[in-house]
Amino acid sequence: MLKMHSLPVGHYLFKWFVFFLVSPLLLCCSAQKNISNSQTRLKSISALKFINKYSLPYNLQFQNVRVGGLSGIDYDKEDNSYYMICDDRSHHGPARFYKAKIAITTKGIDSVEITDMSILLQQDGSTYPELTPGATKTTDPEAMRYNPRTKLLTWTSEGDRVLNPGDTIIIDPTISMVTPNGKFADSIPLPDNLRMRTIDQGPRRNGVLEGLTFADNFKTLFVNMEEPLFEDGPQANLTDNNPLIRIYKFNLKSKKNTGQYAYKLNPIAFPSTEKDGDMNNGIPDILWIGNNKMIVTERSYSEGWGGTNIKVFLADLNEADNIIDVASLKENPSVRLIKKQLLLNMDDLGIYIDNIEGATFGPKLSNGHQSIIFVADNNFSKREKAQFLLFEVIP
Repeated sequence: MLKMHSLPVGHYLFKWFVFFLVSPLLLCCSAQKNISNSQTRLKSISALKFINKYSLPYNLQFQNVRVGGLSGIDYDKEDNSYYMICDDRSHHGPARFYKAKIAITTKGIDSVEITDMSILLQQDGSTYPELTPGATKTTDPEAMRYNPRTKLLTWTSEGDRVLNPGDTIIIDPTISMVTPNGKFADSIPLPDNLRMRTIDQGPRRNGVLEGLTFADNFKTLFVNMEEPLFEDGPQANLTDNNPLIRIYKFNLKSKKNTGQYAYKLNPIAFPSTEKDGDMNNGIPDILWIGNNKMIVTERSYSEGWGGTNIKVFLADLNEADNIIDVASLKENPSVRLIKKQLLLNMDDLGIYIDNIEGATFGPKLSNGHQSIIFVADNNFSKREKAQFLLFEVIP
């Protein structure tokens, strides 16, 4: 039997008053914590409505290092800030990422302020070396997401594959976790078909792990190839030649690759205006929205056109085959692909669009609709722009 101490009735009335007064506040704080640590989920999405764009000045300096090469962006809603990875291969400064504040008003993006910079560190605590002939440890940062549950950032490197006479470089891609100050924390082992090789098998150079997104409330990680594996078929062309890339699924608890799914790229949007000019189409980023669906960005570049053609698709993985045991899509062309539906062709906006590389959901807009922000990599070139494009998600 619980022994009760004899106290005045007023004491108990006060305790109950405090309980009922404080409990809603506790519930509110708890709910707010759950909100900040949960993923953005969308019940439906029919279109993306352009609001405005903003560009950083060329050759912007922060802590005496050039700002540019912005290849990925992710929103930390608890801190109302953004993480942006830089794809500089330790040439203009150490491999790094930035933290920024993006001010959004009723008119759109009003300003972008770089507030911090962190150096990406290797497991031994050293910085990544610059790409030089015969390099073995250089990195090629491409994508980054913040996990509010672990307080870590997950980022990808494309590795490298150089097969030149007297200079062969084979560096595997990686998926790593770092603290917000860049210190190495963990990594995810990659399946064998993501290993770089000297033969035409595995990933192509500069077409590897380009985008990533958390799913299932940070229990799952999806990472996408930018271009097809050699054994899966050709790169995209001006006509439909069935270019298939893989999207990889990882269980974050076990760190195991549990799924691979095939996605068909669109043809390249325009022919190059230059003789033998460079042309390509691939996926720079993906964004999970719930119910096994994600937003997929395709970026088509043709030398001589200026800017890029950006198409945004709603992708549905629900009926796609898990091809984790399929060694070659060229030899197994009948697999069920990820379904895709066009949401937006940015050419329809009638504005200059540069090298879009990253996408993130931002804060809710004043009308309650979700915002989405795309970032463009200026490649540290005066002819290109580090752009931020703000859109409203239309349910």
